[in-house]
Amino acid sequence: MRYKITAPQHDLSAEIILPASKSISNRALIMGAVGHSHHSIRNLAKCDDTDVLVRALTSGSNHFDVGAAGTSMRFMTAYLASRPGDWHITGSERMKHRPIAVLVDALNALGAEITYAGEEGFPPLNIHGTELKGGHIALDGGVSSQFISAILMVAPSMKEGLTLELKGNIVSVPYIRMTLGMMAEMGIQTEWKENIIRVAPQSYRIGAYEVEADWSASSYWYEMAALSRQSSIYLPYLREVSFQGDSAVRAIFEPLGISTQFERGGVTLMKKNKPVERFRYDFVGQPDLAQTLVVTCCALEIPFEFSGVQSLKIKETDRIAALKNECAKFGYLLTEPQEGMLAWSGERCAAEDQPVVATYEDHRMAMAFAPMAMVRGIVVIDHPMVVTKSYPEFWEHLKQVGFEVTEI
Repeated sequence: MRYKITAPQHDLSAEIILPASKSISNRALIMGAVGHSHHSIRNLAKCDDTDVLVRALTSGSNHFDVGAAGTSMRFMTAYLASRPGDWHITGSERMKHRPIAVLVDALNALGAEITYAGEEGFPPLNIHGTELKGGHIALDGGVSSQFISAILMVAPSMKEGLTLELKGNIVSVPYIRMTLGMMAEMGIQTEWKENIIRVAPQSYRIGAYEVEADWSASSYWYEMAALSRQSSIYLPYLREVSFQGDSAVRAIFEPLGISTQFERGGVTLMKKNKPVERFRYDFVGQPDLAQTLVVTCCALEIPFEFSGVQSLKIKETDRIAALKNECAKFGYLLTEPQEGMLAWSGERCAAEDQPVVATYEDHRMAMAFAPMAMVRGIVVIDHPMVVTKSYPEFWEHLKQVGFEVTEI
């Protein structure tokens, strides 16, 4: 299936109710499971990743298929390792090529019994769940924050608690802070000093919990505002003080001319100023925003140099390679000046007459490139329903503001 996206011929003015935060929803589900909570979670995200986790936690089965949901694979691996029983967890073909050895080795060092059911270092996994001993482990701070969060969320149930030492440069710090902040809301005391995180043995105390709107999803509306002539887009239920590291999107888009005004329990985005001529940013704390900014800067003809994107290579796809491939279809020649960087100097290559954006089973590829229609007139997206992973209403919301979305 392909969608042809045709841009509206008028300025953008709308109120869009974004999906709830997937990151917060998934953490709340795991903490609730570890803490044996009977309270419901209000405003739980309605998307593939969260739906997979809900099914896994409520299925009563010992065999789990998380599909392409990387967060669910990592969080469930730690949870099942700490839950008595024999479990098997697998996923899509892409998932079977996403490395998980760092998490498996760490959990086994803490007393887990996890073996590989296929290729060494990758899912699927066989897990003999048991009460984890805990203790001291050291992890490279440059690994996915989801590995770190997965271990932290089950740490209160470990006999000896957890002392987690993070080595080197720590990436995605906001996501680790989100995990620790939510644990604190649910009664867990932790200590983070310099590169050491300590969690003593204790029990979750979980009451009713409400999930806030997703700042990551807002990034596509910031992109549309930046690519518009004029815009006024109201996004309710976004919190000014948020656990979400991607709430930094409001500051990231300021140099691109977009102002953020908090009002009426949400934010209004408006195009106010002329964008900068060149753009530099370190995405180490907000890697999920990188695709949005790459496409935005290319569409605005703004050369950029982005660092801190090393984790993009182990996401739903190799997002660095995917961005280079798809941007080249539109005539933008992206480079990797060094490991963990992605840049565009302004150099162009021959653009395709009718480019079709491949999505690589990656929701963010579809959503980042769709607004390109605002400068191209029309953009074609292959396998567009990948958006259900995090933002199922995305195409309907585009229609709501005047885009034509046609299946071809």
